[in-house]
Amino acid sequence: MKKHSADERTVPVREGRAEVRERASRFLAFAYPVSNPNEAAPAVARLKRQYHDATHVAFAWKIGSGDTAARRSSDAGEPSGTAGKPIAAAIESGAVSDVLVAVVRYFGGTKLGTGGLSRAYREAAEQAIAAAGRRTIRETSLVVVTCPYERLGALKKLVRPPQVALAGESFEANPVVRLEVFRSLLPALLAALEEARLSYVVLRSQ
Repeated sequence: MKKHSADERTVPVREGRAEVRERASRFLAFAYPVSNPNEAAPAVARLKRQYHDATHVAFAWKIGSGDTAARRSSDAGEPSGTAGKPIAAAIESGAVSDVLVAVVRYFGGTKLGTGGLSRAYREAAEQAIAAAGRRTIRETSLVVVTCPYERLGALKKLVRPPQVALAGESFEANPVVRLEVFRSLLPALLAALEEARLSYVVLRSQ
């Protein structure tokens, strides 16, 4: 079994903040780790309450990876495509997932034009993402396998870290082995277990 990049994604380590000034306008950017869309809306709402006197609170978020990633962005009243889209572009260029980036804008009295707005929003978002740091996580499933002692050796041959790692084992009437497997390789592992006629339960995926 070969390692698949689809099983890994980069996520923020912590909240990141940044500020960009452009012709007296202030852009306060915040990058938050989020694990599901339900966490994003309250975070944006908190910023709107905290910065209630701001001109706009634009945002974008991305959760998950690959074709199944969920995305959303909002210009928050700015000209179409000048706020949410450049924030989303910063997320994509930073190759980060499970992140919400919101940018609070205070208008400084001078219009920036669509190009200036887009650049300022993207720059602020990029700086906040950088300040949030990054770490790589693996999308895995946990499989619990029960097998007779005489077939334990055959089961152990399926363990090939890091793709299929031994997460724990206990020895009772029959050994119970916990395997952590890259999510994209789960079907192949289950097929191998079924071919070997071993009993298993998939406890979770992450």
